[in-house]
Amino acid sequence: MLLDEDPATLIHHTIGNFNIHPDKTAVSRINESLSTLHQARDLRIREAENALKKLTRNLNALNNQHYETVSSHSSTSHASQIVELDTQKFRIAKAASDLEIEGERLEAELEAAKGRLQELEIQGVEGDEIERSRRESEDPIVLKLKVYRSLGIDIESDNAGNFNKAVIRNSRKGDVHVVRIDPKFSRFFYADYFWQTM
Repeated sequence: MLLDEDPATLIHHTIGNFNIHPDKTAVSRINESLSTLHQARDLRIREAENALKKLTRNLNALNNQHYETVSSHSSTSHASQIVELDTQKFRIAKAASDLEIEGERLEAELEAAKGRLQELEIQGVEGDEIERSRRESEDPIVLKLKVYRSLGIDIESDNAGNFNKAVIRNSRKGDVHVVRIDPKFSRFFYADYFWQTM
């Protein structure tokens, strides 16, 4: 190939015709972007390393805590605690069952008492016919002795069946008086004396 001009001149003119300033600007911007990316990447790497160190410390602390917990745990004491808790559970269940049985028994007694109360209310204060006839047939002397006893006075008889001694108890004062009953004194005298002693 034959060139009309000198190749060096042609190359010089070709270089002059190229505008490389925008390319230089673009390369400069790319270099700045690469520098910024490197800095951002380094910052993220440092943050990740710090987070990794923190997680490593936490892991070591948890491993130490786990080791202490496992070493302090005793399987025999755990088993004995389970046995003791089972024993307590059975005792509580038995106590609850006993209380339930006792409650049913008391409920039955309450129902029986209510039935008896209803019967007594129907009979009234005097009681039924059998009770009234029993009271009417009692010996008047026995009735008098019951009255005396209710007042705190015990009457004693001698071998002949005569009532010649009275024991008077005063529960409020804590006193006990023994009185010989002599026929020469009137009944009014003894009644008055008994009331004063009581």
